[in-house]
Amino acid sequence: MSNEDITLTAGTAEVHLSPVNGGRISSLKVGALELLRQGHRYGCFPMVPWCGRTKDGRFLDGGTVRQMPLNSPPHAIHGTARDGAWRTARVSDSEAVITYDLVDPWPHPGRVTQVVTLTEDGLTLTMSVEARDDSFPAQIGWHPWFNRNLGGADVTVDFKPAWQEERGDDHLPTGNRIDPEPGPWDDCFGMPGGVDVTLTWPGQLQLKVTSREEWVVVYDEQAEAVCVEPQTGPPNGLNTLPRLVTPLEPLEATTTWSWRRL
Repeated sequence: MSNEDITLTAGTAEVHLSPVNGGRISSLKVGALELLRQGHRYGCFPMVPWCGRTKDGRFLDGGTVRQMPLNSPPHAIHGTARDGAWRTARVSDSEAVITYDLVDPWPHPGRVTQVVTLTEDGLTLTMSVEARDDSFPAQIGWHPWFNRNLGGADVTVDFKPAWQEERGDDHLPTGNRIDPEPGPWDDCFGMPGGVDVTLTWPGQLQLKVTSREEWVVVYDEQAEAVCVEPQTGPPNGLNTLPRLVTPLEPLEATTTWSWRRL
């Protein structure tokens, strides 16, 4: 199939998906409200095969130290798939399946599949990473840039994490878990019962980001947008909490965004 942009619709909701631009959701409209920050780097992009920063771009792969490009010096950030062109496997009115083959600089052949499913009151994103031959550590996550303002009052972010990962001067978790601190944040939080974050644009819309995963990064240091990023492990997790993908056992994760008008 072609790699042209994909439009999904359900009720008054509309999603634009750009396979060529890193498998990114470039737009999510609920009625007249555009929920995602617009621009080539924004929208919502998949973080795979790692999430957030990997320290010095290096991780231990079995007994081998692998070096990734330092795209956010001194670290490597957000994986490689957001920089590649994905392929469209299947599209219907309200669902799309796109795939990305892991290539250099990632050292192991594998395939990433992302399923985007839209309903009238929600969007579900499911991603899997499959190994072709060798096993390897990996992470899955999503990086949505939600508009801070939809034309009324600014969004509020409400969640009750069990802990916050203490952040070092290098922007990476130190390994210590601390009581959650007030924002602004560029921080990772633990939610062992599953990610559950509510964004409210007063008088306009309420959106819940949920996932069975227990890790979420919240980034709200930018004036234009707020990011709520469910992921399968913390930043630098290829080193500190690796999840092994094997030919028999892919890594899979899902997040759902559900909304209601206010």
